[in-house]
Amino acid sequence: MSGTNSDGARPRFYSVAEVARIFGMSRVTVYRAIADGEFPAVKIRGRLIVPAAAVDAMAEAAVTAQSVVDAAVFTAEGA
Repeated sequence: MSGTNSDGARPRFYSVAEVARIFGMSRVTVYRAIADGEFPAVKIRGRLIVPAAAVDAMAEAAVTAQSVVDAAVFTAEGA
């Protein structure tokens, strides 16, 4: 994962494997959180991808609050 697309732009979506690397957790943990509605994702023909904006928003919220944020707040169920 380079953090940019081949055209140099930031990605709009991350794969589950990329999100797992970003957050330092296993892919299985990310898949379980998505399945439980605790982590935002988009499903297209069976493939799960995570909006980069959601990852950025979670990081920004944690830094701004200087506290732990709940990823479920960033899902449709948490909104």
